[in-house]
Amino acid sequence: MGRRFTRSTTGTRTAVAEPPGPLAHDIDWARERRTAIGVTGLLFTALLATDAGFGTLDVTRGALWTGLAALVFVILLPPRVSTAPGELSARGPLTRHTVRTDSLVSIRWSDGVAQHMILRDTEGNGVEIDPTVLVRNPAMWRRFDEDTRTSIRRGTLLCGATALSRMAAHIDRETARTVFTLSGLK
Repeated sequence: MGRRFTRSTTGTRTAVAEPPGPLAHDIDWARERRTAIGVTGLLFTALLATDAGFGTLDVTRGALWTGLAALVFVILLPPRVSTAPGELSARGPLTRHTVRTDSLVSIRWSDGVAQHMILRDTEGNGVEIDPTVLVRNPAMWRRFDEDTRTSIRRGTLLCGATALSRMAAHIDRETARTVFTLSGLK
């Protein structure tokens, strides 16, 4: 059984027992990490080979290309998203952000080239994730959906319930289409 801490109005911390439950991770994160490593390795190799070919490779330029490759890796590496009962976490190379999904205040969508979902909870914590992570991971989606329904029942989710309903309908359609295709009915 897990524990989480809450802060009372007097500022004291109290441990609250949480029900045990499965932890779900993004099943494609390892593949995306390998892709980031591969792209970074290719870039690094190409830069070193080009510099060596022109005879301009030295320690300073090697350090510069190493730093550039490390920067590209940090940019390309997606955050590792996981869900547990009542929370969603996104862990990057340098940071970790966690939000209470059973006490969400808002779910906002950032449209653009890369769509992002921005979650905020009653404690002021925030997480920004790619919504396709939830779409391609049924276990994560079930946990997230169950917890957001708790937020709606409690009345804490003030913004984003309609967009969440549309996303749930989209995921249900995709799941049904996949089931029909796999069973040979489509």
